[in-house]
Amino acid sequence: MLRALLIALCTSIATAQEFEAPVRLAAGGALIKMGSKGYAAPCWADADGDGKKDLVVGEYERGRMWIFRNMGEGKLAKGELLRVGGKVLEVPGVW
Repeated sequence: MLRALLIALCTSIATAQEFEAPVRLAAGGALIKMGSKGYAAPCWADADGDGKKDLVVGEYERGRMWIFRNMGEGKLAKGELLRVGGKVLEVPGVW
């Protein structure tokens, strides 16, 4: 069974698609720039329930999340911090 799993894993790696070249995204008329201490964690999700996937980016240094709302036609609104009950949400680090 282990041999079959390794063969399947190696086969999937060998036939995996390559990523497209990276693209800088703009929001609110300016390039999106995250904090100086890397490890941003971007994903696409419908954060506001309007049926369009928004760009959500986790910020490593302070544990905050930014939302760039999808305005349609390939445009994103200026980023805003995720808030809960009017307060900026921060996910505490584990170190």
